[in-house]
Amino acid sequence: MDWLRSNLFQPYPELLVFLTVAVGFLLGRVRIRGFSVGAVTGCLVAGLVIGSQAKIEISGPIRSVFFLMFLFALGYDVGPRFFRSLRKDAFPQVLLTLVVCVSGLAACWGAASLLGYGPGLSAGLLGGALTQSAVIGVAAGAIAHLPHLTPAAAQDQSHLVAVAYAVTYPLGTVLPALLLANLLPRLLHRDLAADSALLAADLDMPADEDDPDAGRGYYQHVLRAYDIDVAAFAGRTIGEFEQQQRDLDRRIYITRVRRDGEILDHHRTTVLRLGDTVAVSAVRADLVAFDARTHIGMEADDLGLLGFRTETLHVVVTGHHADGATVDSLRREDVMSGVFIESHHRAGAELRMSRANRVERGDTLVLSGRGDLVERAAAHLGRAVPTSFATDVAWMAGGLFVGGCLGIPALTEGGAPLSLSTSTGVLLTGLTFGYIRSRRPTYGNLPSAAQWLLGTLGLCMFITIVGLNAGPSFVSGLSQAGWQLLVLGAAATVVPLLVGFCFGHYVQRLPMPLLLGALAGAQTTTAAIGALNERARSQLPSLGCTVPYALGNVLLTLWGSAIVLLTA
Repeated sequence: MDWLRSNLFQPYPELLVFLTVAVGFLLGRVRIRGFSVGAVTGCLVAGLVIGSQAKIEISGPIRSVFFLMFLFALGYDVGPRFFRSLRKDAFPQVLLTLVVCVSGLAACWGAASLLGYGPGLSAGLLGGALTQSAVIGVAAGAIAHLPHLTPAAAQDQSHLVAVAYAVTYPLGTVLPALLLANLLPRLLHRDLAADSALLAADLDMPADEDDPDAGRGYYQHVLRAYDIDVAAFAGRTIGEFEQQQRDLDRRIYITRVRRDGEILDHHRTTVLRLGDTVAVSAVRADLVAFDARTHIGMEADDLGLLGFRTETLHVVVTGHHADGATVDSLRREDVMSGVFIESHHRAGAELRMSRANRVERGDTLVLSGRGDLVERAAAHLGRAVPTSFATDVAWMAGGLFVGGCLGIPALTEGGAPLSLSTSTGVLLTGLTFGYIRSRRPTYGNLPSAAQWLLGTLGLCMFITIVGLNAGPSFVSGLSQAGWQLLVLGAAATVVPLLVGFCFGHYVQRLPMPLLLGALAGAQTTTAAIGALNERARSQLPSLGCTVPYALGNVLLTLWGSAIVLLTA
């Protein structure tokens, strides 16, 4: 190790960081009886172990750069759901999340006060017990601004954050999964799978598919070719036929016609003749009800006629004529001939598809059909958002800059800076920018893969550097914390879940699958969410965790500063 330290890691500390990240990700993949610590904890453990041997300080702004990238990605991801949680219909879940998060802060503060911990161990206890990795960075920033600590003392306290987090995080991950997915349902003699099946039936939700590689053989929208050999069908125009079907509440369209070997594009004034072959796109149920064999003629296999380019476009509604219109009324417009509305999205969330849905400006409609017809309909309704894997770096970097500026201390009180801190400012900007993107998705593109890279790599690089810097003092810090840290950390994990369960079950009377999912989301423990879905044999618990997870991420991250101020 001495040779590596002097010849490789000291002159090139960036190589030590990359090596530790690689080891951390490998540790995170190890599964023991279905449990794995994950990449974040793996990187922290790898950093502590390797750092205790390498004894190399990773300095400079690199740690803050990666942490701010992670916070922006986190805010960008949960922003639409966070602002949606502020609406009236999400109030029960918001209230439950507040109960869990506030009781979690109180439990951690009480445990830290009982043991006489300073801000470092207190913040690490909160971050590990409530499984919120972002607390490490937020708390470190808050500790650095404490006026009564010298720079050396502030650095020692920051190192203790990582120590306490590493000790309490494993139980903070395991205990919620055991409590929510196993113990609480058993204590109340409830079958989570049966409850989920009954609730799914009440909500008219389809059964979940266990095999991720399995698909469904039923296609709602179909394309067929028919030879016109029924005299009564000939002589009418395409427009007359399609209007007749609309009047019968059917979606059946003629998209192309082959006549004397020549293919004619869709025109409403085209008169159909005997001997023509028509390409028909339709909703399957409507085409079956129409009985094309009786009314048009024999089905044909015409590759040239049916082999046109299809397209699926996400269209942001901007036209005044579409604002307030129902999905059904839009479908009946002439410009929608041969075009199907696949789904309806608002503020980043997919709405349950219904012909009575009212469309608002800023909504996204997913249109499918023949390429040129879809593009024409998209231009009529608003602006198409082409699928792109390119990240709008200007939007992202601008958000990081604005958020950092918002968090710069501007005022002081008694020598202590009053500010959001750069980390909180970037988190709030990420929430806002993510929400704006959901409402106006024509700019600010940040694909899911890019969000994953910013979030996961940003946090893991930050955690790795924290671990490397804290490694040399890990043993002494752990001996200073004592075994009580492990015990009270477990209590701080369980107490807010029990308080939240009693409130949600006995006061709010929430359905069991949604309540347990909401508790897992409020404490941001993804392992518990996975265990609940597995036990319920359904994704219904995930439905309950969406709003609490978004709000819980924000509150628990802010608690990193709160616990430092409470214990300073």
